[in-house]
Amino acid sequence: MTESVTKHERNLSALIHASTFSKFFIPFGNFIIPLVLWTANKKEYEFVDHNGKQALNFQISLLLYSILVGMISIPFFLGGLIPNIFDFDHFGFSNLQSFNFVDFHFNSDDFFGPWMIPVALLGLAQSALFIVNIVYTILATIKTNEGEHFEYPLTIKFIK
Repeated sequence: MTESVTKHERNLSALIHASTFSKFFIPFGNFIIPLVLWTANKKEYEFVDHNGKQALNFQISLLLYSILVGMISIPFFLGGLIPNIFDFDHFGFSNLQSFNFVDFHFNSDDFFGPWMIPVALLGLAQSALFIVNIVYTILATIKTNEGEHFEYPLTIKFIK
């Protein structure tokens, strides 16, 4: 495949993949810069078109996975910070007079209780997504610079 792909196409494709690291310097740079590079060159080069789609689909997929993990972690955070938030008796009429006597106390057993296990696992999932992003972006940059077609794992095909 290296024979049919020019050096310019390989470099441009590698730059599209590597430009996703711009998110560490520019907000949403992992979407904006690859999108600009891809849209400017997708009609001229088929190899660049393929790699631009791959990079953007991977970044969008990771964003959705990260949002999903974050949304799953919200009830566990609330359950740990406010242990009785899901006890609906607090909102009933039986405790109506006790609202004036707000008692905030933090017990170490409540704060580091069993709810901490799912939060820790979800934190590990976020860390794994971060590592997967870095590792596969580096692999994609190297492979496309060598002229190979690279397919990211765990990618939803938003752009076809």
